Amino acid sequence: MLLLALDTATPAVTVALHDGEAVIASSSQVDARRHGELLLPAVDRVLAGAGLKLDAVTGIVVGIGPGPYTGLRVGLMTADTFGLALGVPVHGVCTLDGLAYAADLDGPFVVATDARRKEVYWARYADSRTRVTDPAVDRPADLADQVVGLPAVGAGALLYPDTFPSAHEPEHVSAAALASLAAERLAAGVELPAPRPLYLRRPDAQVPKNYKVVTPK
Repeated sequence: MLLLALDTATPAVTVALHDGEAVIASSSQVDARRHGELLLPAVDRVLAGAGLKLDAVTGIVVGIGPGPYTGLRVGLMTADTFGLALGVPVHGVCTLDGLAYAADLDGPFVVATDARRKEVYWARYADSRTRVTDPAVDRPADLADQVVGLPAVGAGALLYPDTFPSAHEPEHVSAAALASLAAERLAAGVELPAPRPLYLRRPDAQVPKNYKVVTPK
């Protein structure tokens, strides 16, 4: 097994290789506006660091969000392209699950990432491997009763200490955690989600309401 994992659902552009036993190379850069520019060089860098070529990869793992439309689609389209070119399966993993796995907490806790518009993408977990709610997007103040007293991880939790007073790192997901979680689940015979995006809301960019069509005479 050689899994190439990547995620662009948060400001982190993150890539890792996992050989079925451990992560053998990884790279993460935080830049919310340069996902498309940074992702492929990161893949090249990780492969070179492991002394491997892309055709050695036997499976792709990609974070499916939730996340903003523009960033999230970069990783998903890249994963699909690699899968088609190499003829290997593409596995989805919820980005929040990757953060939870990296947090390595035993008791109940919350993962929250920044959804912009003064909202967070979030879910509750029984432990680092078990999500107990579907991913959702909400204003932090509206979650107070549901997350009170629970530790929290992620950039969204760190942004809103009034709602998440026990927030701590990791701030962003790492492809190393995604790859490790995926390898663990695949080895256990667990079917991973399809690589389809969890947008949870409509994209920010929209056609103006009073759009005027201009046609040549």
